Amino acid sequence: RELQEQGVRLFQQKEYEASARLFQQACDQYEAEGQRDMAAEVQTNLGLVHRALGENQQALDQMLLALRTFQELNDPLRAAKVLGNIGGVYAALGDKEQAYNCYRHAADVFHELGEKRLYGETLIAMGDLQVRDGKLMTGAATYEVGLSQLDELSPSQRILKGLIGIRNKFTGGSQS
Repeated sequence: RELQEQGVRLFQQKEYEASARLFQQACDQYEAEGQRDMAAEVQTNLGLVHRALGENQQALDQMLLALRTFQELNDPLRAAKVLGNIGGVYAALGDKEQAYNCYRHAADVFHELGEKRLYGETLIAMGDLQVRDGKLMTGAATYEVGLSQLDELSPSQRILKGLIGIRNKFTGGSQS
């Protein structure tokens, strides 16, 4: 666990190569101890390192291994978290259809499990992808639903929510 925590700290400091080494050591140790779920968590962390380095295929490979483990262990929450991350990797790879599928499936699981914040964050990521894909109205609507699920908004999210409210007053759209 200490190796994993040190890896997280280094990742947050953008020391990606050093964090990857610690994550790999933690993964090896968890596997040696038979803690498959923890090894899969660290594989996800390794995937995030690869993504931060622009190594999207390696990120995808690591995350797919973690996803399989969480599915085998019947852990829908952690599987959905990984799926959300995989959606981001597919988006970075330019595979929008796979990204949407991952985000949608993760959002559905979060909604079923009552994970309001994770549901909202996933919808926001999906809405952002839709907007970048030129689906402005659909993306704005998805983003709006995502914002409505979050208790705490960032400054930019508060501004967007205010703009959506203004738009809704003029267009008669839904308010959140």
